[in-house]
Amino acid sequence: MMTEKKNNTALKILTGILAVALVALSIYTIKFYNEEKENKEILQKEKSVIEDELNELIVKYDEAIEENEIMDQDLVNARDRISRLLDSVKDNEANLVLISRYRREIGNLKAEKDRLFRVVDSLSNENQMLSTSLDSTSVALQERTKLSDSLQTTNQSLATKVDKASRLKITSLSGEGVIVRNSGKLVENDNNRRVDQIRTCFTISGNDLAEAGEKNMYVQVYNPENELVGDEIVVQHEGGTMVYSASSSVFYENEELDVCILAKTLEDRLLEGNYKVYVYNDALLLGTGSFNLR
Repeated sequence: MMTEKKNNTALKILTGILAVALVALSIYTIKFYNEEKENKEILQKEKSVIEDELNELIVKYDEAIEENEIMDQDLVNARDRISRLLDSVKDNEANLVLISRYRREIGNLKAEKDRLFRVVDSLSNENQMLSTSLDSTSVALQERTKLSDSLQTTNQSLATKVDKASRLKITSLSGEGVIVRNSGKLVENDNNRRVDQIRTCFTISGNDLAEAGEKNMYVQVYNPENELVGDEIVVQHEGGTMVYSASSSVFYENEELDVCILAKTLEDRLLEGNYKVYVYNDALLLGTGSFNLR
């Protein structure tokens, strides 16, 4: 009887432990599912913006192909590359690695478009000038040949610069809630009922290939309900409209640069839980992070 009683007690304890473990596992599974769903929604929005940018590029190439016979095949080849990239975007599920890669490829495609269109315009203008004198003198033909050689050299130089172009990269991305003292001092705090602003800090990596100068840096902060926290700054980019929490203009000199950006807060959007932070240079996503308020 004593052994049977001990066995029953042990069985009850084991059953209780298993029940607690099952509840904890369920809570973790639900939290993981919700975070995964939020990330997929944000990346899906970014994927839609990329598709719109690619469609706009295709339309511009179609118009240019109809209006210009000069370099027609180069324009067709460029448009076909964009169409293949658009098909790849549509066929692949959005994730941070693919979105960053597509953004980088779009930047290269836009640079190539600008270069090709400038060459087309230049060739069109020169062709009109040369056509009036082509029949009267062979000198005009020689000048046109020299001009074509010059344009080809310029084209190669531009292609080299495009190949060397490199986007900005960031490290040490972090987000946190802060209290603003009367003295202006900022004090870190993770209590959602006391936070005055959200501070996002990161380091822009040194890069000799990146273009130096003023850089527009933007931050998106999303609360646990996937609501944007901040001033809701609307910016019109070439590929569409983006809405940000806060922004800052920094001067980049190809060396490491520490940056912190403050986003204002509204009490009704400061909820307890996990916050997502996204950092952009113009419309280009550079990195993402998260932090918690309790």
